[in-house]
Amino acid sequence: MTKDELLQRLQDIEWEDFECKQAKSELPKSVWETVSAFSNTSGGWIVLGVREEKVGKSRTFVIEGVGNAEKLEQDLIGTLRSKSKFNVTISVRSQKYDFDGKTVLAFFIPSSTVKPVYYNNNLGNTFIRSGSGDQHANDAEIAAIQRDQAFGSRSELEINDTSFNDINHESLQTFRRRIQQYNEALPYNQLGDEEFCRKIGVTLHGKMTYGGLLMLGKRDSIREHIGNFWIDFIEIPGDSSANANERYTYRMAEQENIWESYKVIIQRLRLYVDNPFVAREGGFADEDNSQLYCLREGLVNLCAHTDYFSPMHPTIRVFDNRIEFQNPGTFIVGIDEVKAHNVSLPRNPTIINLFRYARLSENAGYGIDKIAKWKELTGSDVTFKTTLLYSTVSYFLPSKGGQKGGQKGGQKGGQKTADRLLTILASEPTISRKKLSQVLGISPSAIQKHIKKLKENGTLIRIGGAKGGWWKVVK
Repeated sequence: MTKDELLQRLQDIEWEDFECKQAKSELPKSVWETVSAFSNTSGGWIVLGVREEKVGKSRTFVIEGVGNAEKLEQDLIGTLRSKSKFNVTISVRSQKYDFDGKTVLAFFIPSSTVKPVYYNNNLGNTFIRSGSGDQHANDAEIAAIQRDQAFGSRSELEINDTSFNDINHESLQTFRRRIQQYNEALPYNQLGDEEFCRKIGVTLHGKMTYGGLLMLGKRDSIREHIGNFWIDFIEIPGDSSANANERYTYRMAEQENIWESYKVIIQRLRLYVDNPFVAREGGFADEDNSQLYCLREGLVNLCAHTDYFSPMHPTIRVFDNRIEFQNPGTFIVGIDEVKAHNVSLPRNPTIINLFRYARLSENAGYGIDKIAKWKELTGSDVTFKTTLLYSTVSYFLPSKGGQKGGQKGGQKGGQKTADRLLTILASEPTISRKKLSQVLGISPSAIQKHIKKLKENGTLIRIGGAKGGWWKVVK
């Protein structure tokens, strides 16, 4: 069977963060490598009783089943919880499936809050995920894990004195709509809001996790527990701040959380790049594989790898000649290693997982291959720089893109405000007028006037009411 067919039958498993292994009567020796790898990166599922076959780039799976399922389950769970094999106790969640009399066991290994995780009392037995496989961590990677552990990777940890009430419910609903549209097979889609948040790591034991609060929380609650939270997006008319004619032409207002910041920034970036639109049934836009896709990976990378406890804050600057993503914190793994092996080692596993649920991030690594595709699409460079304090990814703009979308007159390369409005509504049909105002940098009353004209000339149709409705762009 194919990967999708397998995942459809193993209903609690998503994406590609799983490893299939044959197991008859004993645990395979390689299972400890995978436990270490998942614990040191973003977590994942170990599936016993399924054989994987690779032919070129395609993968197929054969269900063989396991022998003595109870013993295998007890052996794995008991070993991970006893601290006899690993340097830390590892929590694990198990599922049992029956396929025509063949038993398949699945174990979820979460990202560990204490890293590195290794076995047999040997630091050399430290593994990380590389693409869809396990890779022996080298000395530099182990040092990087230890260095980041010193900063404190907190995204999975629960926060005392918080509850489900600290969630911004408007953010949660738009996040859920995104998942329902682009990740329809996710079994959690039918759950109520509180159970849904527990399943995806937004809450833990009734409290918010740091990652969940940052992604979907209320701004006041975030400020109470993570005092310096702010994602800054600014457009500067020049090649640097020093030679700009004015400080900036557009600056995003402070948003409630990461999700609200992401939505405004991605729509603003849409105004600067080639961005083909193809309508789908229901008025939603297909994911494009264009310049915007490259920028999206850079934006998700910034959100997932920022050190939110640093005195600095993440910033996206749009200059005349480049778009620059800068986030506090060094690249945990050297950029050359990421390029060569697609290593997955996010600073904030919960945040990257939430983007994955929404189908807005690659599973492995930093989406580095998608970022690097910028050169192929535009002919212009994309560069990476990292220090102990911050990391920067710069996308250089093609020379023909000299006119900036944020310049006076509200136009980008002659594109009128109404056309930009349609571009945004085509890609995000449920966006609010308030958010449109923030994206376009014009008043809500001006937004309303443009919408009225577009409705009158038949270019824009409202489907449904003010709540729960969406905009249909007629091309």
